[in-house]
Amino acid sequence: MRLLSTIGLLICSNLFMTYAWYGHLKDFKHRALFTVILLSWGIAFFEYCLQVPANRIGYGHFSLAQLKVMQEIITMCVFATFCTFYMREQLRWDFLWAGLCMVGAAYFMFRGMGTA
Repeated sequence: MRLLSTIGLLICSNLFMTYAWYGHLKDFKHRALFTVILLSWGIAFFEYCLQVPANRIGYGHFSLAQLKVMQEIITMCVFATFCTFYMREQLRWDFLWAGLCMVGAAYFMFRGMGTA
Protein backbone atom coordinates (compact mmCIF):
# COMPACT_ATOMS: atom_id res chain seq x y z
CA MET A 1 0.00 0.00 0.00
CA ARG A 2 2.85 2.39 0.79
CA LEU A 3 4.38 1.73 -2.62
CA LEU A 4 1.16 2.49 -4.50
CA SER A 5 0.37 5.55 -2.36
CA THR A 6 3.88 6.92 -2.80
CA ILE A 7 3.95 6.34 -6.57
CA GLY A 8 0.41 7.64 -7.09
CA LEU A 9 1.05 10.84 -5.16
CA LEU A 10 4.38 11.38 -6.93
CA ILE A 11 2.73 10.98 -10.34
CA CYS A 12 0.02 13.48 -9.46
CA SER A 13 2.51 15.94 -7.98
CA ASN A 14 4.62 15.68 -11.14
CA LEU A 15 1.63 16.50 -13.31
CA PHE A 16 1.18 19.75 -11.41
CA MET A 17 4.88 20.59 -11.37
CA THR A 18 5.44 19.85 -15.04
CA TYR A 19 2.54 22.11 -15.94
CA ALA A 20 3.75 24.82 -13.54
CA TRP A 21 7.21 24.74 -15.10
CA TYR A 22 6.30 24.36 -18.78
CA GLY A 23 2.56 24.80 -19.37
CA HIS A 24 2.88 28.58 -19.44
CA LEU A 25 5.01 28.29 -22.59
CA LYS A 26 1.86 27.24 -24.43
CA ASP A 27 -1.04 28.67 -22.42
CA PHE A 28 0.25 31.97 -21.07
CA LYS A 29 2.91 33.04 -23.56
CA HIS A 30 1.26 36.43 -24.04
CA ARG A 31 0.90 37.18 -20.34
CA ALA A 32 3.30 39.35 -18.38
CA LEU A 33 6.20 37.44 -16.80
CA PHE A 34 5.24 38.48 -13.26
CA THR A 35 1.69 37.17 -13.80
CA VAL A 36 3.02 33.86 -15.13
CA ILE A 37 5.34 33.54 -12.13
CA LEU A 38 2.42 34.00 -9.74
CA LEU A 39 0.29 31.51 -11.69
CA SER A 40 3.12 28.98 -11.66
CA TRP A 41 3.61 29.40 -7.92
CA GLY A 42 -0.10 28.83 -7.40
CA ILE A 43 0.03 25.62 -9.42
CA ALA A 44 3.22 24.49 -7.68
CA PHE A 45 1.44 24.81 -4.33
CA PHE A 46 -0.71 21.82 -5.27
CA GLU A 47 2.40 19.92 -6.33
CA TYR A 48 3.82 20.37 -2.84
CA CYS A 49 0.50 19.32 -1.27
CA LEU A 50 0.99 15.94 -2.97
CA GLN A 51 4.77 15.59 -3.02
CA VAL A 52 5.37 16.18 0.69
CA PRO A 53 2.90 13.48 1.79
CA ALA A 54 4.30 11.11 -0.87
CA ASN A 55 7.78 11.44 0.59
CA ARG A 56 6.52 11.12 4.17
CA ILE A 57 4.58 7.97 3.32
CA GLY A 58 7.46 6.45 1.35
CA TYR A 59 10.34 7.37 3.64
CA GLY A 60 11.21 4.51 5.94
CA HIS A 61 9.91 1.95 3.50
CA PHE A 62 12.29 3.41 0.90
CA SER A 63 15.60 5.13 1.51
CA LEU A 64 15.98 8.78 0.64
CA ALA A 65 18.07 7.86 -2.41
CA GLN A 66 15.42 5.38 -3.58
CA LEU A 67 12.72 8.05 -3.24
CA LYS A 68 14.82 10.45 -5.31
CA VAL A 69 15.44 7.94 -8.11
CA MET A 70 11.74 7.00 -8.10
CA GLN A 71 10.88 10.71 -8.38
CA GLU A 72 13.25 11.19 -11.31
CA ILE A 73 11.86 8.18 -13.18
CA ILE A 74 8.32 9.44 -12.69
CA THR A 75 9.41 12.92 -13.75
CA MET A 76 10.87 11.60 -17.02
CA CYS A 77 7.72 9.60 -17.78
CA VAL A 78 5.39 12.51 -17.01
CA PHE A 79 7.61 14.94 -18.93
CA ALA A 80 7.81 12.72 -22.04
CA THR A 81 4.02 12.34 -22.01
CA PHE A 82 3.52 16.08 -21.46
CA CYS A 83 5.91 16.98 -24.29
CA THR A 84 4.28 14.60 -26.71
CA PHE A 85 0.58 14.98 -26.00
CA TYR A 86 0.18 18.45 -24.46
CA MET A 87 2.94 20.47 -26.08
CA ARG A 88 2.70 18.46 -29.33
CA GLU A 89 6.45 18.00 -29.59
CA GLN A 90 7.84 15.04 -31.44
CA LEU A 91 8.76 12.02 -29.35
CA ARG A 92 12.45 11.36 -29.92
CA TRP A 93 14.72 8.40 -29.38
CA ASP A 94 16.48 10.45 -26.70
CA PHE A 95 13.51 9.84 -24.39
CA LEU A 96 14.10 6.09 -24.72
CA TRP A 97 17.86 6.37 -24.05
CA ALA A 98 17.26 8.63 -21.04
CA GLY A 99 14.65 6.17 -19.80
CA LEU A 100 17.08 3.28 -20.09
CA CYS A 101 19.61 5.24 -18.03
CA MET A 102 16.89 5.70 -15.40
CA VAL A 103 16.20 1.94 -15.45
CA GLY A 104 19.89 1.43 -14.69
CA ALA A 105 19.71 3.95 -11.86
CA ALA A 106 16.65 2.22 -10.43
CA TYR A 107 18.37 -1.15 -10.62
CA PHE A 108 21.34 0.05 -8.60
CA MET A 109 19.21 1.92 -6.05
CA PHE A 110 16.72 -0.90 -5.48
CA ARG A 111 18.90 -4.01 -5.79
CA GLY A 112 19.10 -5.86 -2.56
CA MET A 113 15.94 -4.18 -1.24
CA GLY A 114 14.30 -6.50 1.21
CA THR A 115 17.48 -8.37 2.03
CA ALA A 116 19.40 -7.79 5.18
